[in-house]
Amino acid sequence: AAADAPVTVEDLVAALEAVTAERDQHLADLQRVSAEFQNFRKQTEKRNSDFAAQAGSRVAEALLPVLDACDAAAQQGVEGVEPIAGQLRGELERAGLQVIAEVDAPFDPNLHEAAMSEPGDDGQDGPIVAQVLRTGYAWNGRVLRAAMVKVKG
Repeated sequence: AAADAPVTVEDLVAALEAVTAERDQHLADLQRVSAEFQNFRKQTEKRNSDFAAQAGSRVAEALLPVLDACDAAAQQGVEGVEPIAGQLRGELERAGLQVIAEVDAPFDPNLHEAAMSEPGDDGQDGPIVAQVLRTGYAWNGRVLRAAMVKVKG
């Protein structure tokens, strides 16, 4: 009997409204899941990028004693060390290593470790690096090892 009842416009409108509401809910769910996925993707990319940067930093830091040994050998006149040290330093610099070894630069306690000092000149604006005793290094802007310096002023 009820199945034989004619479908009214009101019934069709109610069914359409129900389907439209269901569609809107599915669309909202899809948009939410899509936004969550985009956030997850960005977080994963950042985490991977941070991990790669940390790994590079650790490798560079582990190679600092090798660079120091090459510098010491070159200063002692050992032949054949300069090209190898230069190539190693060049590759590390291309990957993000920065050398901290500038004489006459203003002393910066974030970049320099004062091991010695000497009196400054009259009119000198603050302490400056007079001599680099041990080269310092940074990796993509983060100091791995401060330069050991003699400070003037």
